[in-house]
Amino acid sequence: MIKQAIIPLAGLGTRLLPLTSVFAKELLPINGRPGIEYIIDECIDAGIKEIVFIISTKKLMIKKYFYSDQFYKNIIKKKKDPRIINEYKKILKYKNKIKFVFQNIPKGTGDAVLKTQKYIKNKYFLMLLPDDLIIRKNCSKSMIKIHKKYQASVMASMKVKKNNVSRWGVYKINKKLNKRNYIIDGVVEKPSLKKAPSNNAVIGRYILPRTIFKKIKSLKPGKGKEIHITDAIQLLINDKEKFIAHNFEGKYLDCGTMSGYINSSKEIGKI
Repeated sequence: MIKQAIIPLAGLGTRLLPLTSVFAKELLPINGRPGIEYIIDECIDAGIKEIVFIISTKKLMIKKYFYSDQFYKNIIKKKKDPRIINEYKKILKYKNKIKFVFQNIPKGTGDAVLKTQKYIKNKYFLMLLPDDLIIRKNCSKSMIKIHKKYQASVMASMKVKKNNVSRWGVYKINKKLNKRNYIIDGVVEKPSLKKAPSNNAVIGRYILPRTIFKKIKSLKPGKGKEIHITDAIQLLINDKEKFIAHNFEGKYLDCGTMSGYINSSKEIGKI
């Protein structure tokens, strides 16, 4: 069973400047709640017992958000407000599931994943990218079901506009399993329109094998001089590791751009 998840949070959030010049983007409110809470809830609902946050020293406010016990205790002592008490209980529930590791130099998602190696105990683990919210259906839970059925690695996917392929990791289909799941032949990080194998994009949910750590260590910096998780995935595919692309049923929200962030509050407010 998949019981551990990792969440890379060390990114600078330049697409949300100027807000992120002073504030961690993952704590920015989406319909009245920090965006990261939606990701944590998705994990818990999917049966995850431990979550590893990858942060940097520039984003220590994320850790502080979950470790403000004395602040809550002082407020509750004075006010005994049921809403604040419930918020504190929720924060405590989250805190008990979270560990922190640091990635102080932004070297890419692959490097961030490598920082978690000492914590990952099982054969497979879940990774969620916080810029990608998927609402109305728990994508992680669906992916875990697919993993159990096929004993394979799984990536969330959706079709994107062809002129947007350079924003994503894009994969090539090998074989159709059913209407929502495909075995993939290869994956390319942010290809040009000309070099893209399709317009099938990888979205920020992955079930990865522990063997990926060894592949990441063998990588040299790729596009943008970063270590990309997609390059490590391709090495595993070359070694005949089975990867399934799962076309999820929920609604995708892009929280990593200003327009997407504003729209996310509107969409979640409709639920």
